[in-house]
Amino acid sequence: MKTLVCAALFFLAPFALFSQEAHNHPSVKSVTVNLINSQGENVGTALLTPASTGVKITLDVKNLPPGEHSIHVHENAKCDPPDFKSAGGHFDASNHVHGGHAAGDIPDFLLVVSPNGTAHVSTVAPYLTLGSDDHSVFSHGGTAIIIHAVSDPSESGAPPRIACGVISKPN
Repeated sequence: MKTLVCAALFFLAPFALFSQEAHNHPSVKSVTVNLINSQGENVGTALLTPASTGVKITLDVKNLPPGEHSIHVHENAKCDPPDFKSAGGHFDASNHVHGGHAAGDIPDFLLVVSPNGTAHVSTVAPYLTLGSDDHSVFSHGGTAIIIHAVSDPSESGAPPRIACGVISKPN
């Protein structure tokens, strides 16, 4: 009997692990986020899809100031113009302090907008998921993607927020 129980557990263990992996892996295939500027006008989209490590973000933007911009995922699913402060700070599932990486950080990436105000580019946010875990962009009712103005090293604090899109789980 003991051998039978051990054999059953041995054969069922992979299914239990698969079930746990399915819980942590993406439950959504993709989500499209509409981006607005400080006047509430549409300035493009961000398509979020699962990546092997993290979430791939494909940006298709228009009518933005030319130059380099940073993007981050912020903690609240709110985009109240004109300053988008309602989106809160960077989404930080692990409560990192400065010097660590918040889940909403996208390291080594700058959005470069062309002189005609457009950009079409993809990057990977390595610390995010589209699943149901703490690092999911859908945690706590959703998050927001923010595009920041060109960073001026002489400025103190974060650069202004020039575009925002609410990330929420599709129905």
